[in-house]
Amino acid sequence: MPLPSLRLSMIRQFLSNQAAGGQLLMLAAVLAMIAANSRLSADYFHLLHINLGPMSLLHWINDGLMAVFFLLVGCEIKREFLDGQMASWPRRILPGLAAAAGMAVPALVYVAFNLEAPANLRGWAIPTATDIAFALGVLALLGDRVPGSLKLLLTAIAVIDDLGAIVVIAAVYTSDLAVPALLAAAAITSLMALLAWRQVQSLWPYLLLGAGLWLAIHASGIHATLAGVITALLLPIRKTPGTPEDDDSPLLRVEHAIAPWVSFGIVPVFGFANAGVDLRALSLETALDPLVLGIAAGLVVGKQLGIFAAIWGLARTGIVDMPVDATIRQVWGLALLCGIGFTMSLFISALAFGEGSAQEAAAKLGIIAGSLASALVGLAVLAGSHREERV
Repeated sequence: MPLPSLRLSMIRQFLSNQAAGGQLLMLAAVLAMIAANSRLSADYFHLLHINLGPMSLLHWINDGLMAVFFLLVGCEIKREFLDGQMASWPRRILPGLAAAAGMAVPALVYVAFNLEAPANLRGWAIPTATDIAFALGVLALLGDRVPGSLKLLLTAIAVIDDLGAIVVIAAVYTSDLAVPALLAAAAITSLMALLAWRQVQSLWPYLLLGAGLWLAIHASGIHATLAGVITALLLPIRKTPGTPEDDDSPLLRVEHAIAPWVSFGIVPVFGFANAGVDLRALSLETALDPLVLGIAAGLVVGKQLGIFAAIWGLARTGIVDMPVDATIRQVWGLALLCGIGFTMSLFISALAFGEGSAQEAAAKLGIIAGSLASALVGLAVLAGSHREERV
């Protein structure tokens, strides 16, 4: 079969791929849990901490491979804001406010559970993220029983969610800045901006500078994955008003090249490396830890409440129209699926508490429990929805 036209938005073009990638991510998470709770447990954890040069395998996955993931996220954000579902302010209102509420309410829920555990408050951002691949993978199980408008709204909310998570990572989870490396990163970014301003269309200068930017940011104390976002936002995209983007634009070429690798390779590998939690020594005290409960409640209750209330309120006041062909129950199901915070939540938990710490292990438990509950309840709500229940 011929490849779909690159003139379509990559989010719409790879919707089915991302759904399939989400299902592969689910499988990777299950395999990680099996490995962590079997005779393979010692080998599983030992493998992740094998040193490959200056960093462990887990570190290379979380800092190196995930930089490519963030490169794709940055490309998607730029495309959608320039010529996609969020190309104008009216289009940004519904997903924008829903995503904002879907980040604020879970954070407040988490803080409420951990007010008496100050050491846990650093993890407030963990339940604020939505895993687009995982959520779309669950949504794909329902086929055409869910209107396409809800799939696009879920994608738009998750894209803005990712943008918010990027800002949080840069602003909150950065310490001990190395000024020389930071100045080097600023200089490389300025050079990339100059190339973009001059509309240089060759990819190699951007990719080479992007690699240098990763090294500089990694040395600066800021999380190195932000190099992927910066590189994406500076990649040129040629477009004449009223016409589709040029297929040969650097941004489109990069996005098209890496999207399958991210969906079917990087994200499942990340899931397998980070989802393993040894539950064999799990006690009731651990399961009821405010860190675990705060994350799980933030994902299941906070996300659901924040997003559903925002969408319902905006529609009732007439500020926006509801998604086409969507019922109240389907919007509720959408809000529940946004509580699947797997990939980005695991990523933030490692930044907040440190890889391999007891707090990170507890955070993983909360993430898995909250994401699984959101997926199952959301699936049940959407599977039983009826189109006659129009909003």
